[in-house]
This record gives sequence, structure tokens and C-alpha cells, in this order.
Amino acid sequence: MIDSLLLAFALMLVFEGIMPFALPSVWRSAMQKMAELDDFKIRLIGLGCLLAGLVLALLAR
Repeated sequence: MIDSLLLAFALMLVFEGIMPFALPSVWRSAMQKMAELDDFKIRLIGLGCLLAGLVLALLAR
């Protein structure tokens, strides 16, 4: 189980690093726009990511 969690964490880091590596100016602009959002919208985005991740994890099983 720890191997699976470590692999999942490693893949998350790879995917998180793609945008800043490939398109740093676009990534910076997106982060600036995210910083300007109110807390409710950020929570909705977080909830959407959580739900999408859960659905993908269930489909992968």
C-alpha cells in the first residue's frame, strides 16, 4: 500500500510540474488569477478536483 501511495505522490508531482516547466508565463498568469478569487470559488475548485479524483480512483479500481 505504501508503494501505491508513493507512486501516486510521485505522479502528482510530475503532473504539477508540467505547466511551470513548459509554459511558465501562462502558469504565472493562472496563479495570479487564482490568487484574486474569493474563498468560496477556490473551495468550489478544490471540491471539483476532489470529486474528479475520487471518480477517477474508483474507475481505476
